[in-house]
Amino acid sequence: MAEPIAIVGGGIGGLSAAIHLAAAGERVIVFEQNAQVGGKMSELRAEGFRWDTGPSVITMPHVFEALFAAAGKRMADYLTLLPAEPLTRYFYRDGTVLDATRDLPRMIAQIEQIERRDVEGYLAYLAYAARLHRITGEVFIYDTPPTPASLFKVPLRDALRVDAMRSMDAAIRSFVRSPHLRQLLGRFATYVGASPYRAPATLNVIGHVELNGGVYYPRGGVYAIARAMARLATELGVEIRTSCAVERILVKNRRVSGVQVGGERMSAKAVVANVDVATVYEKLLPAEAVNAARLRRLLRAEPSCSGYVLLLSVQGAHERLAHHNVFFTDDYRAEFADIFERGVTPSDPTVYVAITSKSDPEDAPAGMENWFVLVNAPALSERYDWTRDAPRYRDRVLAALAKFGIVPHIRAEYQLTPADIARLTGARRGALYGTSSNTPLAAFLRPHNRARDVRGLYFAGGTAHPGGGVPMVTLSGGVAARLLLADLGKRAQVPTQA
Repeated sequence: MAEPIAIVGGGIGGLSAAIHLAAAGERVIVFEQNAQVGGKMSELRAEGFRWDTGPSVITMPHVFEALFAAAGKRMADYLTLLPAEPLTRYFYRDGTVLDATRDLPRMIAQIEQIERRDVEGYLAYLAYAARLHRITGEVFIYDTPPTPASLFKVPLRDALRVDAMRSMDAAIRSFVRSPHLRQLLGRFATYVGASPYRAPATLNVIGHVELNGGVYYPRGGVYAIARAMARLATELGVEIRTSCAVERILVKNRRVSGVQVGGERMSAKAVVANVDVATVYEKLLPAEAVNAARLRRLLRAEPSCSGYVLLLSVQGAHERLAHHNVFFTDDYRAEFADIFERGVTPSDPTVYVAITSKSDPEDAPAGMENWFVLVNAPALSERYDWTRDAPRYRDRVLAALAKFGIVPHIRAEYQLTPADIARLTGARRGALYGTSSNTPLAAFLRPHNRARDVRGLYFAGGTAHPGGGVPMVTLSGGVAARLLLADLGKRAQVPTQA
């Protein structure tokens, strides 16, 4: 039997890599420490309720279509993505409510009620964000990891418009005057765990992805994506072993030789690690195989933010709320200063609430709703003890909602802290996206999908190129597989419509 390729971690990046590799004829084994695949994408079911416990906003459906096409399949036979409208409902402390929507006449009418002059600015921002996507997409998103030479693929005039030297917030301020719109557009920095006041303006590309491209909800829940990918992988012959943690990546003569699982060694001709890159270097590789300088850089790098999650069984239907809701703090800048400068939980947090039962009534019993409540939180440090302080922070989050007159009648609740995220997913310090994107050169500093110092080792997931978010992680698995196959002298399957 052919020597397999081992995938360490059955998250979305690992499943994507497994699909691409199996479609190219490789024997693949996925090892997942948890009882189900998906990594940060997971779900909880209890007493008639279902919650997605990780990602909740899905964009870029073409990425998933291309993944299934690479295996000669149609995504529609495995997964249905339904457009969400409104994209998100935004609540402000002064009583303003704004439904972000792709329906331009409706969006313009709402903006006119807030600040008439911002209609022109908002439309100009959409064009600016679309231009960023056109310029950066092929180099920084859909291709192998960028290098300084990558910029030569971009015409000089366009390269000068990448807008990496000012912050997202500075760029946004050049388009719109209203604090409400500035806050709404700045929120997209949180999609990569960054601060809009420090992240490069290039990341306004995220605004294009959502505001122009739309938000989607998978029928059956976001976790349906993981189920669909696991089904496709299995059909292609991938062996998925759950409740099976990899204890060590084996290395011989600076080349991967296999993995150790349950105290037993299994040979492998290559390994794709769908685990935080820093965790791989710190805990899974033998010390003699680790480049000490590289490890120090990974451990010293500023982490992205983490998150604190409440899963609530709520009595009654809240008509004021949509599927996706954001309740903004009055002082957004202070919130990010708390997270990234002081390393403490925000004293007055912005709160995100997703209610999938609005779109999928089966997710909650009749007359009840399933609330996924998320607030940004700092990565784990000695400054905050979640074991001790989580109950107090839970009360702070609910108090923030109460300022908007939102007081849910809670029948049952569950929580996920940054410590839980670190334990369940291997995310170092519970950081949701690995190193932060708060520097102009973040795209160049993100770990490469091919290990530089251990041959046969590759990385997929939100901590590697091209970054965090479900579509990006899916792309990272494809990049890792493409590099691996190239090193084996093979080519990945070219996506085609089945």
